[in-house]
Amino acid sequence: MNKHFYVEVAYAMRDKQCVLKVEVASGTTIEMAIHCSGILKQFPTIHLETAEVGVFGKRRQLSDGVHEGDRIEIYRPLMIDPKDARRAKAKKLKQGR
Repeated sequence: MNKHFYVEVAYAMRDKQCVLKVEVASGTTIEMAIHCSGILKQFPTIHLETAEVGVFGKRRQLSDGVHEGDRIEIYRPLMIDPKDARRAKAKKLKQGR
């Protein structure tokens, strides 16, 4: 008998956040839960083939299984490398002195 439980699927844009609760069966993968949530219809710009995913901030694979209470997160690509952003900020501060 398959046990059913709930997980959340989360995605955040700059101006909009979405967290959907979805009921899944034991043996469900992250990819299956994302598809079941319907979030891909709400955000057609998400491309699972290239998107990074995680559970509670830890990177995971689409093929990993989910557990009761998991929050599956779909990460957006970075707009700028954090190192480059720090360098630009430091350069700007140095020029301002």
